[in-house]
Amino acid sequence: MAEPFEDLLRELAPRVLGTLVRRHGQFDACEDAVQEALLAAAVQWPADGVPDRPQAWLTAVAARALIDHWRSDNARRRREASVMLDPTRHPAADDGDDTLVLLFLCCHPDLSPPSQLALTLRAVGGLTTAQIAAALLVPADTLERRISRAKQRIRQSSAGFAMPTPAEQADRLGVVLHVLYLMFNEGYTDLTRVDLTSEAIRLTRVLRRLLPREGEVAGLLALMLLTDARRAARTDHDGFLVPLADQNRELWDRAAIAEGQKLLTRTLGAGPVGPYQVQAAIAALHDEAPSDAGTDWPQILALYDVLTRIAPGPAVALSRTVALATVHGPIAGLAALGALEGGDRLLRSHRLEAVRAHLLERAGDHDAAYESYLRASRMTANLHEQRYLTRRATDLHSAARPDGTVQAH
Repeated sequence: MAEPFEDLLRELAPRVLGTLVRRHGQFDACEDAVQEALLAAAVQWPADGVPDRPQAWLTAVAARALIDHWRSDNARRRREASVMLDPTRHPAADDGDDTLVLLFLCCHPDLSPPSQLALTLRAVGGLTTAQIAAALLVPADTLERRISRAKQRIRQSSAGFAMPTPAEQADRLGVVLHVLYLMFNEGYTDLTRVDLTSEAIRLTRVLRRLLPREGEVAGLLALMLLTDARRAARTDHDGFLVPLADQNRELWDRAAIAEGQKLLTRTLGAGPVGPYQVQAAIAALHDEAPSDAGTDWPQILALYDVLTRIAPGPAVALSRTVALATVHGPIAGLAALGALEGGDRLLRSHRLEAVRAHLLERAGDHDAAYESYLRASRMTANLHEQRYLTRRATDLHSAARPDGTVQAH
């Protein structure tokens, strides 16, 4: 479980970065300075306590780091530093929240889409390079180079730190939504990162207020609410993950579900249907069902077929395979899974192997399922998922006959 000050640092980091970039530009130098301030806080706060005005503390430390950098650079930077330290020039900046402006800056069109995603997850989401690499299914060193190039590109561009025009907002909206979606997923996958899902939901609410007519913004917010509503039921008393089919639905957040359903009802049919609205509709079908057996899986499979047409990708294909197997049986699911194995990105993910293990178990091939569960557990860095997958393998092994082979049950 993360310490309270660590959650606070993740919350404040994008605000401090936004303050510095708005004052001084130079995104790359400001981002480095904020990283130094976060390191200083991680050392001092546990011993000395959190300061009364933590955002102002971080801003001051980051500003000093920026000054030191400039002083070591040249004399001109020293003059800028003296101006920067004059508090009368920035009377109310410490307590501001420029996160949404920062979000659009990181999605600047001068950056490639992969760089936009990586930079935003680092600057706004507060994710580490390793976490972003895992979320994007790319090697960590590739991701580090991508972030470095993105910061240089921002510095070289003419991008100012201000909310873009409505036309510019429309151009960047797709990437902004994708980044918020990844931020939410990262927090939802890592059970200790409630701050990340909360921040993703908060930013999406802000975005919806800014763009109330955009159906996909409402669709994404509905998807987040309908998914996060199940959080309390995702683990048992021992902290083990509980599959959706086995969750205690009385623990689901009915207020969040109602809000998500209301958003979805208002949005569907009011304009072009996008992938977030379709995913929200799938989530709503799960949330409305009284049990796993009572879930409308044929309708969910039909929605995944729609999603495959409008937003194809390895994650969508894998989720569709699960729905297909539920409707037509595990053998049909395993056949569909075989067609996905040519995808390099998916092969590096434990998710394909975990789905294979589940379908093999359902098909009665427990020896192969046991091996697949163990293989999947070794492929994920998420400790909760490792424990869950290992326990599924152990449960199969415990049913083995005395001669060491595994029997069907």
